[in-house]
Amino acid sequence: MPVLESSFRPPAWLRNAHLQTVWHVARPRRWPLAHVPERLELPDGDFLDLAWMRRDPAEGGIHADRLAILTHGLESDAQAGYIRGMAVALQAAGWDALAWNFRGCGPETNRLPRFYHSGETGDLGAVIRHAADGAHGYARVALVGFSLGGNVTLKYLGEAPPHPTVRAGVAISVPVDLAASAGVLDQRRVNRIYLRRFIDSLVGKVEAKAKLFPDGFDLRGIRRMRTFAEFDDRYTARLHGFRDAADYWARASSKPFLPAIRVPTLLLNAQDDPFLPPACIPTVEAEVNPCLYLEAPARGGHVGFVDFLSPDRATYAERRTVDFLSGLGRASQLT
Repeated sequence: MPVLESSFRPPAWLRNAHLQTVWHVARPRRWPLAHVPERLELPDGDFLDLAWMRRDPAEGGIHADRLAILTHGLESDAQAGYIRGMAVALQAAGWDALAWNFRGCGPETNRLPRFYHSGETGDLGAVIRHAADGAHGYARVALVGFSLGGNVTLKYLGEAPPHPTVRAGVAISVPVDLAASAGVLDQRRVNRIYLRRFIDSLVGKVEAKAKLFPDGFDLRGIRRMRTFAEFDDRYTARLHGFRDAADYWARASSKPFLPAIRVPTLLLNAQDDPFLPPACIPTVEAEVNPCLYLEAPARGGHVGFVDFLSPDRATYAERRTVDFLSGLGRASQLT
């Protein structure tokens, strides 16, 4: 599928990529959206914390017969503003929503020494099976992932045939080439504020984990770490079975899996995203895969796409996701 023409046009005063990126943090939206928590126990003894966001029958709503599973980004969580905003937009279009926390990103640290990482698709698979099988029983599922969660979503869709209930995917602001993305975050001076925030959060989690498993973590010099290359080489890779950072980035990137995606999938990546170099705009992969729809507007920042064109302050990414999934429904691909 060729690259799609984008209609995203931010206001003149909000065209800066960094303003788009930090807008939701500086001006958070307050969504009146209740969620029902659930803990999903995993076969390895760990757990995932889920957040169900469905209309309450007691208040005149009905549960939808289709579900969108929302996957957050690096060092975020299921209650992030962009997750809740997407849930509100999808609910208005007749979808239930299920957001979930990566291991260690919920209100309670996970039980095992390991955390989460950009290529871990097994946990997403467990969430999908939980939603589709048993008491919940959703027969139609769409996957919506943001940033790192978008990489997990795309890799899940392409590395093997997905669960049969999964009918579509949407991925927003995705570092499909992890080595290239880590490079621009590590090396561009303008990105240091983002880099420092991520590294500080990750280092804090390692230090907390080391208190639980004192023999499993070497903390020498951890507070002197300044790059993803250092952190991923020393901790992410070693904790999760990779040789080093380069091996982790190569094997966990979703880009090699894009040609194998076989359900309709939208990838929305802004060309000015400060986290994404040109290698994360996979034009060639989109051109050879009729199921992969790549939309790469000139502007939008990272998980930004703010244009103020909706009375309810929905972002372009939220409206575009609803439009994409609704279009598939009209074409009978979600029925």
